[in-house]
Amino acid sequence: MSVKENIENKIMPNMEIALNIISIWKNNKEKIVFTNGCFDLFHAGHAHSLADAAKYGTKLIVGLNDDASVHKLKGRNRPINKLSSRAFVLASLQAVDLVIPFSELNPENLIQAIIPDVLAKGSDYTLENIVGAAFVLENKGEVVRIPLLPDISSTKIADVMLKKNDQDAN
Repeated sequence: MSVKENIENKIMPNMEIALNIISIWKNNKEKIVFTNGCFDLFHAGHAHSLADAAKYGTKLIVGLNDDASVHKLKGRNRPINKLSSRAFVLASLQAVDLVIPFSELNPENLIQAIIPDVLAKGSDYTLENIVGAAFVLENKGEVVRIPLLPDISSTKIADVMLKKNDQDAN
């Protein structure tokens, strides 16, 4: 199997396939870590956060907002990169074992279907604001807050790009 095929095989076309893989992992006593996000304009902060999240288990699953939910969450000019591109970039990372696209505004249903051992989110979230935290804790899981790299975000990058495009157009 080629490297490209290995990457593509990490991107889940539907929940049934994803849950079958996760079930096998759980039967093999893998420790499942889940995180989620839009991952539009992938940057070093994303890479650091995913690498840190992966340290908490043996398998890292990334829930990925689809294009419609990114648009609702981030605004009219987003996403800049389409779902297929964002999923491929995430799946190409050594730290990431599965990428599961989802269409809701938050991953609560996905978290409840997976029942991860660890839920990881950035330290910009308080425990009370992490979607799925109560569910994971009720199911004897752990919630971890991952330190962020300072002064880097997709929103800041997008704002700079959009301002530059506006200036170039004038």
